[in-house]
Formats: sequence, C-alpha cells, structure tokens
Amino acid sequence: MTRHVIRNSVFIVCLTMAMGLSTGCGQSDHGDSDHGDSVETRAGKIELELGVPSEESAQALFDSMDFQRACQAYLWALPAVGFEYVLREQRNELGAKNGDVVIYKGHRDVSRFLTPNVTTPYIIGFMDLAEAGPMILQVPAGAIAGSAMDFWQRPLTDFGMTGPDQGKGGRYLLVGPGQEPPPKLPADVKIVRSPTFGIGFFYRALDDDPAKAEAMEQAIRTYPWSQRGNPRPTQHIKPDAPQTATLPRGMDYWEQLAAVINREPVDDRDRFFVAMLRPLGIERGKEFKPEERQRQLLTEGAQVGELMAKANSFDKRFPGSRYQPNAHWDYVIMADPAQDLPDYSQLDERGAYFYEAVALSKGMVTKTPGVGQAYLGSYRDKDGHAFDGGKSYRLRVPPNPPAQQFWSVTVYDTETRGIIQNPQQIADRSSRQDLVANADGSVDVYFGPTAPAGFEKNWIPTVPGRSWFTYFRLYAPLEPYFDRSWPLSDIELVK
Repeated sequence: MTRHVIRNSVFIVCLTMAMGLSTGCGQSDHGDSDHGDSVETRAGKIELELGVPSEESAQALFDSMDFQRACQAYLWALPAVGFEYVLREQRNELGAKNGDVVIYKGHRDVSRFLTPNVTTPYIIGFMDLAEAGPMILQVPAGAIAGSAMDFWQRPLTDFGMTGPDQGKGGRYLLVGPGQEPPPKLPADVKIVRSPTFGIGFFYRALDDDPAKAEAMEQAIRTYPWSQRGNPRPTQHIKPDAPQTATLPRGMDYWEQLAAVINREPVDDRDRFFVAMLRPLGIERGKEFKPEERQRQLLTEGAQVGELMAKANSFDKRFPGSRYQPNAHWDYVIMADPAQDLPDYSQLDERGAYFYEAVALSKGMVTKTPGVGQAYLGSYRDKDGHAFDGGKSYRLRVPPNPPAQQFWSVTVYDTETRGIIQNPQQIADRSSRQDLVANADGSVDVYFGPTAPAGFEKNWIPTVPGRSWFTYFRLYAPLEPYFDRSWPLSDIELVK
C-alpha cells in the first residue's frame, strides 16, 4: 500500500476522533454491508470479498488501527515522556548523577522546562532506585513546598509545608518495586514506597528573603541507604546556558517512551496501552528499531496526538473546569494526584495537565485554605479568541486577591508551553513586585508588544507572530478562591 493511501485513510480517522465523532461504518455501495462489494467508511472505501475485507483493505484497516493507537498512546504517555525529557536534559547536558539536584532560578534557567513560575527558584532532581537501591531524600526546614513522584508523575509524598514534616525538615526513604526497607530505621525516617524505580522530586523555596531561600536551595541531600555512613556529596548544579522548553516531537517522543517502557514495571492499568504499541515496534525487552511503515504511522500519530493534546488542554471539556462561568479562566489541574478514581483511571484529565506542565504535588490541588497553591489558566480573551502576541491586552486583578503569601501572572508561549521568550526577559508580574495599583486597590496587568505609558511596571512583553497563554497563581489561597466569591475577569483586548 502506498504512503499516500495510508496517510489519507488514517489521517481522516484520527482527525475524526479529535473532533469527537463516531468512526462507525457507513452504508455499503451494494446494500447489505455483510455481503456487498465495498463499504464506505471514515477509513476510506473497504473492499469486501463475501463480507471479508480484501487483503489490501485489511492492511488499510490495520494502518488505521495502528494510527489511532499511536494517537491515543501519545496522550497516555505524556507524564512519562515529560519526566524522561527533563531527566535526559539533566543527565546528558548538565552532568547530573543519581540523586543530584539542579537549581533553576530566573528567566534563563526556568526556560528549560514547561510552565514554571519565575518568582520562586526550583530545585529538581531524579533518583534511580534500580541502580542505587533505596535512597534517602533529606529536605531542609523552612518555607518550601514540593513532592517526590514516581515516573508517571504520581505524587508519592509531599514534603515541606504541605508534607508530613510540615516545614520542619525530614528524611524520606524511597523504596522501589521488589525492594525492602531495612528492618530498623531511625525514628525520623519516613518510608515511601514507589511502583517505579525512577523517582522525580522537586520543591520551590517560597521565602521572600533571598538569603533564606538560597540556604534552602543548598540544604537538600540525597544518598543511597547503603552508603549512609559515607555518602557521596549531593551536587547542586546551576545551568550555565539557555535552553527553551518543549516536549520531544516525532520519533524522539517514541524513542523516549520506549526507553521508559523497557526500564520500568508495567502497571495493570497500562497493559492494554503497552500491547497497543507492539505492532508499532515499541515492545518491552526489545530494541526500538521501527520499520518504515511503523515510523510513518508513529510520526503522524505523534503529530495528530499532539493536536489532540493541545485541544484537550486549551479547550477543556471536563465538567467543572471553569473557575467562573462568565470568564475564560480554567482550573489548570483537573487530575487527581493519583490519576485514578474509583471507577476509572484519568486519561484525558492527566493528559491535559501533563501536556503543559511537569511535576505535581498534593499541595497543588489542596482544598485547605492558607496552604498549598492554586492555578488558573487563560487560553482565550473575552471574545473567545486566542491571544495574539502582536496585540495589546489588559487583565484587571480585583482588590484583595485571596493569597496569604502572594499571587503572580506568568505568560507562556503556546507552541512550547515554556515561558515567553522576549528581549526584556520578563515573563511574569507578581504581588512581590512594586506594581502600580488603581485607586480601588485593583491592579491592571498589561500584555503586548509595547509598554503602556505609566504602567511599565505592570507590563509583560509579548512577541508579534507568537501566540501565548497565561497562568494566574495564588500561593496559600484563601476561602474566597475556593468558594469562588473572588471574581477574576477575562483578559480584554485593548482597542
């Protein structure tokens, strides 16, 4: 079958799925579809021989089947590939070893990953329990908030102010599949079991005193339990070159997924997805060397899968996703941290978040006022149009934002989901800055290619020819956020 025929037949099917339409068969050309000569379907015309697809049509159906599977596997794999690309960046480009941490601080550094804030530093690292056995994560006391996650980005434990240590510092022993903790542990060590060998951990230093925040950045320690008597010093690495974030695309996406599947155990919930990938050349225990047909379908599946992911993130179809019904502000995180509900595992909800972000903690979705963080995202203006980097917009932040610590607005590039790359290296505005306030206590934040006169301090520069979206964060959100009594209006085009 020619490449042209494959592309046309399978592309129609997957695009149809993206629009939520049925992929059922239409009417045959010759009456009863069981005995006709052909059937018109969304996969094209299927030729039949006594009701059985011809060899050529069977191949067309297999191509459609595998393409659809590639699209859905793309969505399923987003959390794992999201971690894999950060892990590889730290290992291959920054020289981080098992348990080392990278400190990302400021516009240039946080440009290396998806949808960060620019106000607080990030401390991020990875552990490989298959290589080192159970490992200790020792976190400092103070105003920090973070979590340790398995390789599907499911939080295993929070630490810091929203964790068991409650900001007093502590030691966590991470234990992988099939591993057993020592029979006797010091009283201050908390055992955390992981279903994967790969562990990602992160935290943010939230103290507004730069000296205290820096001390917290440097205080984290990791080491294998077996080396606790004389552990290797934890390296604290600072990136020395800029890099723009984006998830891998095309065949790079599948190569990284294949690596994860070959390293990590397969959960029961994931067995069907792993089976679906076998005809595409991704199989546990085998080198990833796809044939031409497989490469073609994987490449096109990644392309359409990403379009599906973008629609899933930017036009959320989940009940209750809007903060308020009269404004284009969505709850960014609609997934349960465990990604599982009593009746099903959350596929679309987790995919919507992990397409545009990396890392999750229970503190990021807590419903307790005065702790954790809250995230609202806006992807369209008041009139429902995507944000144009060549136009000017205004967001009016009402008086008394319900944030016990602070609030911030951060702008991201639609294509990369990383912070906007402008010459000024300004991607956010926050209540920690000296912003110009209105007489009633509200604050106008401006977005556009040129600064508004008198509101330069409130301006986030955008780039003509590039679309953008924004997050509104509240640190230690208060009750008016949770009961939605505090309004947040649409971002409006300045005419």
